[in-house]
Order: sequence, then structure tokens, then C-alpha cells
Amino acid sequence: MGIVLAVVGGIVVLLLVSVMVMYNRLVTQRNQVRESWRQIDVELQRRYDLIPNLIETVKGYAAHERGVLAAVTEARANAQRVQATGGGPTPAQQAVAEGALSTALSRLLVTAEAYPDLRANQSFLLLQQQLAETEDRIAAGRRFYNGNVRALNTRVESFPSNVIAGMFGFHREEYFEVNDPAVRAAPRVDFSGLGSGGPGTPPVAPPGTPPSVSGSQPGPDLTGLSPYQQPGQPAYPAQPPYPGQPPYPPQN
Repeated sequence: MGIVLAVVGGIVVLLLVSVMVMYNRLVTQRNQVRESWRQIDVELQRRYDLIPNLIETVKGYAAHERGVLAAVTEARANAQRVQATGGGPTPAQQAVAEGALSTALSRLLVTAEAYPDLRANQSFLLLQQQLAETEDRIAAGRRFYNGNVRALNTRVESFPSNVIAGMFGFHREEYFEVNDPAVRAAPRVDFSGLGSGGPGTPPVAPPGTPPSVSGSQPGPDLTGLSPYQQPGQPAYPAQPPYPGQPPYPPQN
């Protein structure tokens, strides 16, 4: 009887330790998700602070671009309202607001390209650089946050930790998704402009080019080129030989 009680007691202790370990891991991962979201908030606020100075700088050179400037101002105000939502916004709500702000900022920067004096303004260049750095930090923070969310969601859904998660109120967290179509769009590769005769037309070599080996088409002159030098590429500068090695022959 004593052995049975000892075995049962050992099993109970093992179960309690397992529950405690799983619970503590869930708490740790939930805190990591919340901390990484707060880091995104910091970078978003930094972007909000840069935008008024950017608008004022652009206004000094392109005051008549009222529609673009108003769109950025409105998108910034809306994103700040979402950020200040009571209890905190969900990542999906924040992503929608930030996507609209990113689109408005992109239009503003594209408009600025039409004003050479503005593009040469040091204040504008500095603000543009700071804004680009902030965007990079936001993107890095989003990747870090989504990684923590993925780890927490995996533990919440996996057995047996999902039992502990259900008992103590742990739940799946939302990803901070990019909603800007320009970011999600796949790059378009267009080869239609290559060559002068369309698909299947061989390129025309410049006059004076000796014929190729096959004799069917003229090829580039490879005389005097090193094994790693491409036609039309300047010769590499002479490299010093290793100790005890004869010097390299000069290239023509």
C-alpha cells in the first residue's frame, strides 16, 4: 500500500510540475508578445512626430498641393485616434490605419519629386532619411512581433499545453499584417524591351567584330581578355603576386 501511495504521489507531483512549467511558458510568451507590440507603438509614435515637420517643409515649396497634404494630415490623425483607443487597438485595426497613412505618405513623397528645390532642401532630405529609418524599424518590429505571436499561438493550440491555456484563459493573438497592396504586390518583370528585333531575333554585333566560332553570327572580340573578364569590361589592375610566385603577365 505504501508503494502504491508513493507512486500515486509521485505522479501527482509530476503533473503539478508539468502544469506549472507550461503555465509559466505561456505567461512568458504572452509577455513577449505584449512587449514587442509596445515597441511597435514607440516607432509608430516616432513616425507621427516626424510627419508635421515633413508637411511644413513640403508646404514651403508646394503649398498648392493641398489635397496631398490634407490626405497625410487626415491619415495621421486617424492613425493616432486608433492608437489611443481605450484598452488599446487590435493589430488588425492598427494595420488598417497605418496602411492608409503609408499610402498617403507615399503620394506625398512622389509629389515632392516634381520639385527640384524641395528635393535639394537639407531639412527635407533629413526628414526623408529619418522617416525611412523609422519605416525600417517598424518593419523589423512587425517581424519580431509576428514571430512571438506565432510561438504563442503554437503553444496555445498544441497538446497538452492547450489544456492549460484553456484553463487559465490564454488565447490566440492576432498578427500585425501588412494591408498595403503595394507592399503585397509581386514585382513585375518585363523583358519586352530587351533586344531590338523581338523574341527570337539574334543581337546585332557592332561593325568590325570578328565572326564567332560557329561562323553563323559575329561575336565579340575576346583577344587579350583574362579568363574572368567580360567583353567590354575594362582590364583589371595588375595584382601583386604571392611571395615566391612569378609576376602575372600583363593584360592587353
